[in-house]
Amino acid sequence: QVQLVESGGGLVQPGGSLRLSCAASGRIFSINTMGWYRQAPGKERELVASIANAGSTNYADSVKGRFTISRDNAKNTVYLQMNSLKPEDTAVYYCNAELRQTSYGRYGNYWGQGTQVTVSS
Repeated sequence: QVQLVESGGGLVQPGGSLRLSCAASGRIFSINTMGWYRQAPGKERELVASIANAGSTNYADSVKGRFTISRDNAKNTVYLQMNSLKPEDTAVYYCNAELRQTSYGRYGNYWGQGTQVTVSS
């Protein structure tokens, strides 16, 4: 069994900052890409940022220059530092990990339960 547990969401004023964390635990052999997605009311889930095992990153255009994704492979944890937050960043943020549980298993996608981020004055 694998669990992804997110933390760090909350209410912040426009221009403020938040840092999200997501720790993967359970039977894990290796993790490939980790990422953050978000879903606002009435909208589809979208990729915010992702980071490969070796450290290469990818960002949605809407967050470039404001958000930074990082990971600690020793702790199976991914972070999202969010600065200069805007009301349009309001959404439920989901952690995602592409991982395999054994050396011979296939990679599968795993999701966290989501954490609410609200940007409002």
